[in-house]
Amino acid sequence: MALFDKNNRKGGLMDEIRCDEPSYLIWKWHPSGSQLGTNNRENAIRWGSSLRVKDGEVAVFVYKQKNGTMQDFIVGPFDETIKTANFPVLASIVGLAYDGGTPFQAEVYFINLARVIQVRFGVPFFDVYDPRFSDFGVPVAVRGTISFKTSDYREFIKLHRLNTFKLDDFQRQIRDAVARYVKDVVTNAPATYNIPVIQLETKTAQINDVVEYDISERLKETFGVDVSGVDIGAIEIDKSSDGYRQLMAVTKDITAAKVQTETMDYVERLRIQREEGQYAMHKQTQTANIGAFQVEKQTEVGIAGAEALGHMGENGAGGVDLGNGGTGFNPAAMMASMAVGGVVGQNIAGAMGTAMNGMNQAVPGAVPPPIPVAMYHVAVNGQAAGPFDKTILQQMAASGQLTADTLVWTAGMAQWEKASAVEELKAIIVPPVPPIH
Repeated sequence: MALFDKNNRKGGLMDEIRCDEPSYLIWKWHPSGSQLGTNNRENAIRWGSSLRVKDGEVAVFVYKQKNGTMQDFIVGPFDETIKTANFPVLASIVGLAYDGGTPFQAEVYFINLARVIQVRFGVPFFDVYDPRFSDFGVPVAVRGTISFKTSDYREFIKLHRLNTFKLDDFQRQIRDAVARYVKDVVTNAPATYNIPVIQLETKTAQINDVVEYDISERLKETFGVDVSGVDIGAIEIDKSSDGYRQLMAVTKDITAAKVQTETMDYVERLRIQREEGQYAMHKQTQTANIGAFQVEKQTEVGIAGAEALGHMGENGAGGVDLGNGGTGFNPAAMMASMAVGGVVGQNIAGAMGTAMNGMNQAVPGAVPPPIPVAMYHVAVNGQAAGPFDKTILQQMAASGQLTADTLVWTAGMAQWEKASAVEELKAIIVPPVPPIH
């Protein structure tokens, strides 16, 4: 049965319940031409009144009963005469008691679901401490804007008293809450996210993301609104403060010492690698020319033996005492010297002959020289270092000193090339490790 019969209008003038406010979040309906709170008509809905709710709005009918407050919700768009079919709560509490002749008591509120509200916030200077240097507090200020709107109107109504709601007060509450959350995030950023205090200004975007996530959860739970965006306009550091100057002085000294240590370590690693490369190259040269090297060493031994024979007379082994302090010819010693010299000479000749024969023809059981190994020069800080063999290059790649973009050169190359362009070096280049998110 319809409570509002167009042919039975005993309650007087009919009302058109709608909201024409250009900008609002919550608005209480009152009859056109009357001032809010000046009469009882705004709480007495007459039979046959029409209800108009625009798209993006919701009309809330609030009925005060003995057992509490009850509500009907009409979500726009809606433009009809009020009927019980659309108001289940109204139908249950009115029934036939009014007989279509007495206005029923209800307050009507319109909630704007489409409007996005922006609130500017500012956090005045507060001290932020670097966990490494807790003695120096640096004054930091934050300012920005937060945007939000009401989506879950049922939850919103649970958290707020519609009859006493004032947008200015609500915005002030939002502003105070946001300022409190932002201050908490920025204060803990150096320790939680490993951000140096003096670099907070350069990390605005990162801090903004953290603040937006944190505030979104808290405001939805506390105020029933959905945050659509947080924009931290600036994080300001008071660079004239004593804490900032003291912290800058301490970190500057530490940074300078760290850079000096890293530079010295790098230079020392290059020196060691250069010496190891030179030693490896020297050994490879010896291995490649092992025959000549053996002849050289055997020749040195032979020469040393010959020189020793030549000094035998000086040591008394080559002559006989003539009685006046001189020495004379000693045939036995001479013969011994000739014999030893002959043996040494034969050893030298035999060694040279064997080495020459080994160079000209294969000797059964002989070990062939090693296969030539490509040696590469590497560009380090604009200087050519090396040459290094593949083993050294692998060590350099593992330590990050040889990358895909490092310039290298070896005999036969027309110009310096990136290591990634050299086929032989592709396998030893360590791929970069992707960052962990």
